[in-house]
Amino acid sequence: MMATPNSPDGAAVRLTGVTRNWGATAALSGVSLTVRAGTFCVLLGPSGCGKTTCLRIVAGLDQASAGTVEIGGRDVTALPPAARGVAMVFQSYALFPHLSVAENIVFGLKARSVAPAERKRRLDRAVEILAIGHLLARRPGQLSGGQQQRVALGRAIVAEASVCLMDEPLSNLDAQLRAEMRREILALQRRLGMTMLYVTHDQTEAMGMADQVVLLRAGQIEQDAPPAEMYAQPATSFVASFIGTPPMNLLPVADGKLRGTDFAVPGAGGMIGIRPEALRLAETGMPARVISAEYLGADTVVACAVGDGRVLARLPGKINLAAHSNIHLSFDRDALHLFDADSGRAIAIGA
Repeated sequence: MMATPNSPDGAAVRLTGVTRNWGATAALSGVSLTVRAGTFCVLLGPSGCGKTTCLRIVAGLDQASAGTVEIGGRDVTALPPAARGVAMVFQSYALFPHLSVAENIVFGLKARSVAPAERKRRLDRAVEILAIGHLLARRPGQLSGGQQQRVALGRAIVAEASVCLMDEPLSNLDAQLRAEMRREILALQRRLGMTMLYVTHDQTEAMGMADQVVLLRAGQIEQDAPPAEMYAQPATSFVASFIGTPPMNLLPVADGKLRGTDFAVPGAGGMIGIRPEALRLAETGMPARVISAEYLGADTVVACAVGDGRVLARLPGKINLAAHSNIHLSFDRDALHLFDADSGRAIAIGA
């Protein structure tokens, strides 16, 4: 990934054994990860998993209780935010309501006593990249949500930092604008070549934007992998149930059969996982009873009862199935995943 002239080359970010305690509560527990220079890394997980705490520790806004943080090979664990070479875009955008768009963008440069000519150069460059020249005289209250987001991005661009941190920057936008801004942020990161750490709870954002996804749960890393690998080879049942739309079906297994049925599956016990899109209607196969069918345009999501469990099948096109009707679902054996019932860890089929 190449950076454009006069733009920052990305810097690698490394966390080693990072822990953050709030009294007796551990927000992070021994988190270790490496983000390569120029990589778009998404910190993903449910509310309270520690992803924002992790980002704030990288920024220097919070201090780790234990462990180290390195940026560009430099130990910055004890350094203040201004000395770390990072820019940050907050969920609230953090714009000053009494300042114009231009003044908001260059505010940090003024605070650091950057020369006026250099401020203008950086502002002009950000304005060109974001196409917001017509907004420079307006104040934040006169802007739409998407325009405010662009101003916040402009402030990150003019910092010319090697690392950009984003904390759920699209959560205040509607669905259509979120999709548009995802494309813009990704194009911006590719153009500037900066290293980006992006926090979200939305797995669609993670799958569509990231080179690297770090899925956290209860302050620990559940899996760290490229999005395609995380989808195809979930390390745990939690990963399997978090990634995918709809998420993977998980069904209990007892004595080599789906519990509550006579349908044989690999593994003596534990849980079988199968993606909704891997299921198809068939004359024979896994017996199921239709609960509901939801037509979504390109496909139909059918909810079914299977033994003691419940599955969702994502079938192409419009499928008319009456509630309470009995059907069979088939799948390829290599689409199955097996998980330990106690730990949730993935087990190789046949192990």
